[in-house]
Amino acid sequence: MDLPTGFERMMDFGLVEALLGRRSRRFFRGAEIPDGVFAYKSKHAPVPLSDLEKLLVVAACAGNTSWHHLIYRAGRYAPHLSNYAGAAGGRTFPSAAGFHTSMTFFTDDEGVYVLDNRDAPASADRDAEGKLNLEDVVHALKTQARKLQNGRVGLPCEVPYVEAHNTWVVNKPGTLLVIPVGDLSQHVLLAICYMLQNGMVLTDDIHKRSIPGIEKYSRLASPQSVWPITFLEQWSMAELTAELSTSCYAGALMLQAMGLGGWMFNGIDPFSMLGASGNPAVPGLGFRYDTSESWPYPNPTGLNGVMEGYCPPHYPDMRAAVEAVCNRKFSQGGPFHAETPGPWKESGKVRSAAEVHSEEFRECLALQAQYIYDTFGKFPGTVPSIFVITYLQAHHLDLDFYDTFYKPGSYLKTHADHMANWH
Repeated sequence: MDLPTGFERMMDFGLVEALLGRRSRRFFRGAEIPDGVFAYKSKHAPVPLSDLEKLLVVAACAGNTSWHHLIYRAGRYAPHLSNYAGAAGGRTFPSAAGFHTSMTFFTDDEGVYVLDNRDAPASADRDAEGKLNLEDVVHALKTQARKLQNGRVGLPCEVPYVEAHNTWVVNKPGTLLVIPVGDLSQHVLLAICYMLQNGMVLTDDIHKRSIPGIEKYSRLASPQSVWPITFLEQWSMAELTAELSTSCYAGALMLQAMGLGGWMFNGIDPFSMLGASGNPAVPGLGFRYDTSESWPYPNPTGLNGVMEGYCPPHYPDMRAAVEAVCNRKFSQGGPFHAETPGPWKESGKVRSAAEVHSEEFRECLALQAQYIYDTFGKFPGTVPSIFVITYLQAHHLDLDFYDTFYKPGSYLKTHADHMANWH
């Protein structure tokens, strides 16, 4: 592959410079602010990101970084290896206990895409110094990115779909918008699994009662050792928020190294983005959703054949969702299957040291999950099944705007040289 000069400069760009140089740089080629102290109309036409630029930004947000290292030990289930993780591969962002329940979507002038690498094997092994070849990472990502539709995501850049301060800038021609989406239904299910492995069960703090039948599983956990449903679900949402946000932050650091403008933000209505705006003319990403008078907002559950939540209607009941989670963990390619490669000298020995969830364990997990679904009409009960909060936009800066309004130093040398080095 013939690589532009900018690629070499990007590889030499320092972490500290990326950290200290990170800024939200919103004004792109083709943009216009019609009024106010920053009134300005770009003299340049929009310049879309090249295929390589687009792949590098997405790779920074969610590229595979070889096998992750798992969690090693807890006294309660020793000598077995921890079996919390949902995936064997690591990505550019951390995920609570290796759950890795999110997937990355992105859109530009040409279409809407999904990066299908949540359960992908490592794209490359690290060398003796722990390094990966970025070209290998990008090549793997190229094979894992799937186009879902032509044209930009169906979301008009206007209130109420986009917050008022973003209507002039978000998802405009020439821009790339990265959209990490989390499966909170699977994350909560894995969190209940984690709790049970550590001797705890749920209690319904909203209806002030224990889960009926939970006493049957006193061998696994004391009925008095409980976490409230609302706490667990809010905790899981916080964990997944960190996962999605760190993905965007990794991408934001890459923008500095490449000399691209852009920023991470949350100023898009999440339900409209997922497809639950209620307006057929605003399909967003097209996730299916349900509504209920007892819920404060619609509940997206999945995009058929692309990203289906671990809950009904994508599974007949929560027992089936439990089996799907266990298959993800323990079947071929999963983090606890002896034949899944890994970073250890005896990877088969390490992966097979995790205890496979027993039938009793799965029954107890399903009892709690089904109780939530039956009681609240959805799973999870008090937070969305599918969740989106942060976005990363990348675009080519209009340097004239910054030269007009800012003192020198408002952008980096990588931004000043970007068009010459990449185009």
